[in-house]
Amino acid sequence: MNKSILTKREKEVFILLIQNMTTKEIADKLYISEKTVRNHISNAMQKLGVKGRAQAVVELIRLKEISL
Repeated sequence: MNKSILTKREKEVFILLIQNMTTKEIADKLYISEKTVRNHISNAMQKLGVKGRAQAVVELIRLKEISL
């Protein structure tokens, strides 16, 4: 089995992002701060070598890390 590129939490954040949730909604749902949500997104984008959230989602789908 391939090791996931992202942490469990980073993946959770992106799954909620593609459900059209805002940073605040994700923070509330996961009981973390909005800053922590943004950090997870930023860390994931850095690992993926992409510049934006949309590009990160495309790359995660391509890598079969998440699905729509």
